[in-house]
Amino acid sequence: MIKTLSKITLLGLALTFTACSDKDPEPAKKPYVATFECKQENVLAPRWTCIPEVDGFYAGVGIANKSAAGMSHMRKVAMANGRSDLTQQIATQVKDKLQVFTQTTGNGSSETVDAVTKAVTDQAANVKLTNSKAVDMWNAPSGALYVLMTVPESDVNGAIKSAVKSSFNNDNATWQDFKASQAFDALNDQFPTE
Repeated sequence: MIKTLSKITLLGLALTFTACSDKDPEPAKKPYVATFECKQENVLAPRWTCIPEVDGFYAGVGIANKSAAGMSHMRKVAMANGRSDLTQQIATQVKDKLQVFTQTTGNGSSETVDAVTKAVTDQAANVKLTNSKAVDMWNAPSGALYVLMTVPESDVNGAIKSAVKSSFNNDNATWQDFKASQAFDALNDQFPTE
């Protein structure tokens, strides 16, 4: 009887080890692949409605809700909203680039930089948005109109460089530092016009 029990126990252990080794090895982890689907109103939409990007241009999106006034009115509203978006983006980029520029060249105190940034942003946004244009449109399921607005970077950057020079010229000491340093080259690096 002990022999029989020993054989049964041994057979049970053998089956247990066999069963454990029959398990599939852990599957290899697949690398994460980033996918981006732009959705507006729970439907797939053109990528630019989520991330407005056009090479060589500042780009913004304007949206107009469906209106009884018609498509022409909606287009005007969406374009105005798009220009507002462009203004905000240009202001943000101008501030960031001017901070880099002034740190690189060693020009101006933070007070001067803030004043220059405000003056330059206002001038660039107001003067050059006249060259903005709608380059794409999309109608959402609700009837809302999305418009992609662009303005050439070179146009805006030219106005920015002119405004920076003018603003620094208002403070004679800062202007002398600006002219004496490599500031012109650094300004071209931050705001290319070609």
